[in-house]
Amino acid sequence: MEISAAGRLEVRITAADVGKRVSVRRLTDPGVTEGKFTDTVGVLTSWDDGVLVITRKSGDSVRIDASSLVAGKVVPPAPARRRGPAASFEELSRIAARAWRPVESERLGDWELRAASGFTRRANSVLPIGDPGLPLDAALDAVRRWYAARGLPAYAQTATGAEGTQELLCGELERRGWVREVTAELWIGALAPLADAAAPDADASDADASAPSAPPVVLARSADEAWLSRYQRKGVSEVALEVLGSGPSVWFATVPGASGEAPAAIGRCVVDGRWAGFAAVEVDPARRRRGLATTVMAALARRALDEGASAAWLQVEADNAGARALYGRLGLAAHHAYHHYREPREASS
Repeated sequence: MEISAAGRLEVRITAADVGKRVSVRRLTDPGVTEGKFTDTVGVLTSWDDGVLVITRKSGDSVRIDASSLVAGKVVPPAPARRRGPAASFEELSRIAARAWRPVESERLGDWELRAASGFTRRANSVLPIGDPGLPLDAALDAVRRWYAARGLPAYAQTATGAEGTQELLCGELERRGWVREVTAELWIGALAPLADAAAPDADASDADASAPSAPPVVLARSADEAWLSRYQRKGVSEVALEVLGSGPSVWFATVPGASGEAPAAIGRCVVDGRWAGFAAVEVDPARRRRGLATTVMAALARRALDEGASAAWLQVEADNAGARALYGRLGLAAHHAYHHYREPREASS
């Protein structure tokens, strides 16, 4: 916290610092002089009528009464990751977008409007990177009209928690009544360690002693009926197949199941220059905790290395503790959070 030469805490931020990363300390109960303090770090997204809104790295917004502040200052951007590949938010966002292409897209200035008959929010949301070429309210009106013409609700995909992310836009959307429905994170890491990863030994109580330690993984350029039978999204349409098959260089991995059964595990990888993106890694619930997810990802990573990739990325929802633990063991770490905001319900009705 900022401390004056006399040793007093000072508030050294004003409304002019909106858009900057700040650190503030406030009294939990402003009416109690000796109350407890709470610290908040994030981007100052607004300061109106004596109320500050600070958006944290996670995307959560904190409203703070200015009268409760006891200290505050502008702080440098969050430090860059100390390990793994260097990457900017914009680079990763565009890489991720190319790995999950919509069936239809249109530009609104620098923004990209994306639609795929409602198959996943990622393929049915505006990617608002850059300047839409219109004032924000007019741009959002254009977004709503575009999706309404296709019978879809309007979603905006935004990001927080890294240099150059969109905390200010998140704040503007929330002030206009847009609702955050999903939060996930984009994780990155070096590809070679992932390709070398070995499946952990199964617990003796779980393992079939006759099973091989590294089951075979079949790689293919398209998703066949067997792969789709394990994929968690049921009723996959032609539109969904087009999205699944989109990307610069797409690979599907399958660990076959028993005769006549769905695969034991599946995965998908898109190679795009130095990046390999992993998705749809799913394992038969009856065969989890035996290293099948690691086996699938390692096989896909080796193929991506053969194509010249050197870095890995994937997306994982914030509440998926099991997947996050696995990806951490494989050497990946969160780069930034991303969110899907839905237009106000009254606007879509």
